[in-house]
Amino acid sequence: MNLNTVRHTRLLDKKVKKVAICGGSGSFLLPQAIFKGADFLVTSDFKYHEFFDADGIITVTDIGHYESEVFTKELIVEILKEKFPTFAVNFSTIDTNPVRYL
Repeated sequence: MNLNTVRHTRLLDKKVKKVAICGGSGSFLLPQAIFKGADFLVTSDFKYHEFFDADGIITVTDIGHYESEVFTKELIVEILKEKFPTFAVNFSTIDTNPVRYL
């Protein structure tokens, strides 16, 4: 994901078998990730107190909103090129992330 930093809950002392992933704001999916037996939830926009909801059951990993969605444009370009081979696709390289880290 090309990350400089990751916020996460305590790493659990167990083998990781299942990872739930949601681009963008995915804190609302924590109960479903737990229900489905995920060991990790990788998403973004967790508020401080929402991290407590993991309660030692799952490791929550907040990688940042932009960072969780940045590769989506590559997937969309691939789909467009496959479905519409004569369609001209311009792939932007502009960084629109308003968040900076020190």
